[in-house]
Amino acid sequence: MSKKALFICGSLNQTTMMHKIASQMVNFDHYFTPFYLEKGYELLRRLGLLKHTIAGGRHRKATLKYLRSNNLLIDNGGKKYDYDIVLTGTDLIVQSNIRNKRLVLVQEGITEPEDLSYTLMKILKLPRVVANTAATGLSDAYDLFCVASHGYKEHFIKKGVRPEKIVVTGIPNFDNVKESLNNNFPFHDYVLVATSSIRETGKFDDRIHFLEKAREIAAGRQTFFKLHPNEEFSRAEREIKSIFPEAVIFKDGNTNHLIGNCSVLITQVSSVVYNGIALGKEVYSYFNIDELRKLAPIQNNGTSAAIIAQYCEKLVSIPLAELRPTLAKPKLIPERF
Repeated sequence: MSKKALFICGSLNQTTMMHKIASQMVNFDHYFTPFYLEKGYELLRRLGLLKHTIAGGRHRKATLKYLRSNNLLIDNGGKKYDYDIVLTGTDLIVQSNIRNKRLVLVQEGITEPEDLSYTLMKILKLPRVVANTAATGLSDAYDLFCVASHGYKEHFIKKGVRPEKIVVTGIPNFDNVKESLNNNFPFHDYVLVATSSIRETGKFDDRIHFLEKAREIAAGRQTFFKLHPNEEFSRAEREIKSIFPEAVIFKDGNTNHLIGNCSVLITQVSSVVYNGIALGKEVYSYFNIDELRKLAPIQNNGTSAAIIAQYCEKLVSIPLAELRPTLAKPKLIPERF
């Protein structure tokens, strides 16, 4: 009987990453689910209060569209089978039906700073979702945590993640950035501004100040904008036009190609800053650029998905009772085998 793997999706970035990993797990039957919630969180989703999260709104619609267009098998909520292994792109919420499974956490991208919400979460023991991606890795509910780089490994260890659970694999979608240079986008040498959905996740963002700084950096050069898919587009467009009346604004399209052809990349808290760094672009971010260079995902010619798949094969070969006899203490799995 074939082994079965469940891939928990979320944003389109997480979904495409999971698809790439699944394509390398040739000895498994693959099933995919949009990110799902339980109990109180699920009630909030049904009431439409979580439309700006990966559990609802555009993220969920985009994921379902992608899964169906690629003819991938969908098991909504992972209820159909007793899965041998589960892969997820976030541990801010760990669903009850996967806690007794072999669980692999795959870093999605950049993590948010340890701001006030992170501090309150730690002190008051609030749910991890309060701190958003700043709390990535803190559940300790997984067996392996596949991270983007050695810099990120140290970053997560400093936050309290157990070193023996972390493996540096690189992450799909950010491990072969040079391929974005091969594209048909007709423009070159422009300034690209990639915005973030900071306000939609409940945090403060002085967008007008950001746009004014972007105008200073652009210094009259042709400027394109790529909106985050989770933003309120009408508001974002209105604000941009007030500062950049002639700017071209993209709501969708291939962000990697836009970055590949730009000369300057201006971001807020977006993971795409790593694409610009890998390509040697002039980059700007809310984060310290020197720190981002230390954290930047390793470039391994697109082999991260295959490396993660190898770890999954190894993990499944270990009996679950031996791997997690108390669902707490992991068996050490060497980074090379």
